[in-house]
Amino acid sequence: MSMTRAELQDAARGAFGGDELAVDRWDRVVEMGWLTMTVPEAQGGLGLGREAAGVIHSEMGRTVVPDPAIAQALVIEALSAADAVPDRDDLLARAMGGEVMTASLSLGDALDCVPDADRASHVLSVTAERIALLPLAAATITPRATWDTTRRLFDVVPGTGGITLAEGPAAATLAERLQQTLLLALAADALGGAAAILERTIAYLEMRQQFGRPLALFQALKHRVADMKTWLSAAEALFWSRTTDPAATLAEIGALKAHACTVYCAIAEDAVQLHGGIGLTMEYYCHLFLKRAMLDAVLGSDADYWEERAGRRALRATG
Repeated sequence: MSMTRAELQDAARGAFGGDELAVDRWDRVVEMGWLTMTVPEAQGGLGLGREAAGVIHSEMGRTVVPDPAIAQALVIEALSAADAVPDRDDLLARAMGGEVMTASLSLGDALDCVPDADRASHVLSVTAERIALLPLAAATITPRATWDTTRRLFDVVPGTGGITLAEGPAAATLAERLQQTLLLALAADALGGAAAILERTIAYLEMRQQFGRPLALFQALKHRVADMKTWLSAAEALFWSRTTDPAATLAEIGALKAHACTVYCAIAEDAVQLHGGIGLTMEYYCHLFLKRAMLDAVLGSDADYWEERAGRRALRATG
């Protein structure tokens, strides 16, 4: 990408700023042009590709941003790919301009786990046979209770009407592309969150003292943190490798998402323990990351599904 990963990361971190977590930053996301990140320049976007999108979703994961940015990215990608649809350019411009249009964060045909459906104008319906943008004005929208309250999820039963973006073989191809986008975004969110809670844990161990010495000087805790850093570094390397590989398959990206979320859960759970008694306080920031980690792990299908799929693919490849 024309802007380096580090430059974009610095810009995103500066835009979010501070240590405040779980704050709605939708206006800032729109203002910075991040919704246009992967859209070709000919369609009014920045044309920066998946690596840039990975940086943005990772930075949003660092501060546990509650905005529907992942769902909006799916809608924008679907609209961008729908060349022959009347009013496509107008809808795409509205979506890139911040009008909330949402999509399910699960992989099934049902419109469940739809972020911010109560304030969205449209929802994206994705099946292997048809991809459509449906109005939500006449839809039935039911809130879904979740342990992680940083994301507001809904079940949606749409009304009639809507705009078909792709059908038949074109729909199947676009559906797989959208699944890859969803999985990469969830993996980025997970790795950003894992990095943030690990940094906060290290800072806590350096500050907190026991027997007149910082906890960070105790060998047992040093080794535990070193293990967490090793898990994270390996997962980050895999993430950037897959993100920049145009030949990466859906099964490989799914396995990446499963691994990233497993690492996030493990680090968040260890962080609670390393914070001692204060880590067990439900209102403390450790639990913001832990709950987001557990939700990321099940959205886009869980580790059992993706590891089995990747394993079967590997067996077929080896005969």
